[in-house]
Amino acid sequence: MYRADHPQHGTVAVKVLREKLRSDKTAVARFLREASYGTRVLHPNVVRTIEIGQAGPGLHFLATEWASGELLERYAKRHAPLPPAEVVAIVEQIAAAVHAAHSAGIIHRDLKPDNLMYDPATKQVKLLDFGIAAQTDLSPDERLTRAGFFVGTLMYVAPEALSGQLVTAAADQYSLATIAYYLLSGCLPYTAKSQREMFTQLLSQPPVPLLASRKALDVSPGVESVVMKGLSRDPTGRYPDTLSFANEFRAAVDAPPARKDGLFGRVRSFLHRDDKA
Repeated sequence: MYRADHPQHGTVAVKVLREKLRSDKTAVARFLREASYGTRVLHPNVVRTIEIGQAGPGLHFLATEWASGELLERYAKRHAPLPPAEVVAIVEQIAAAVHAAHSAGIIHRDLKPDNLMYDPATKQVKLLDFGIAAQTDLSPDERLTRAGFFVGTLMYVAPEALSGQLVTAAADQYSLATIAYYLLSGCLPYTAKSQREMFTQLLSQPPVPLLASRKALDVSPGVESVVMKGLSRDPTGRYPDTLSFANEFRAAVDAPPARKDGLFGRVRSFLHRDDKA
């Protein structure tokens, strides 16, 4: 990826194929497919595709808008756990960007903080990369992957992508819920110490409950409930779409704290009334 000046659009990001891949027909096809997906998804939270071209034999390039800020992964590593209000703002923007992709018939399949640019000054998020996205109008046979093989990043990939099931838009929601979990806690839903162990846990175990991931976490049970529903191992157990997840997440974060009644609260209320007598 390079930073460059475009005669009409000013500063842009330019992506080109590595030299060793320029004669690889599969790599070229993937590159051009990624470029075409970018032209189909038009949304304020998705980097805008400016130009696709070929500067010479095999030298295909993709120019996109230059997104200010830093990778969300780097920001989160320094600052997580983030305040729930900040996480809501981030999650809502990612959800809107991914929903726009789904509406255009595209499943992202590699949603993670490393594919998101975040500007802390403006609180704006931009989705960067459609490198391994898939079209929903392909036949099931074309979209299936063999059990034991997957595309994406293991820490954020949905369990169904590992078991040879048909990956749908629900897989992107799972990845979004993982991002929310990570931003809220600074931890991931699984505690595996190796790729092999992570693979096994994803296929056979439920994720660690959010409130158990870290001591004294500033997260309500309602917020935990929404995140864990988004992390359901069964895709049908998740929300209908990413916007529904984001809306429920916002409602849970904004909900007033639960009243601490019970016996102590009733005794305190009785004493308070007695003092007024």
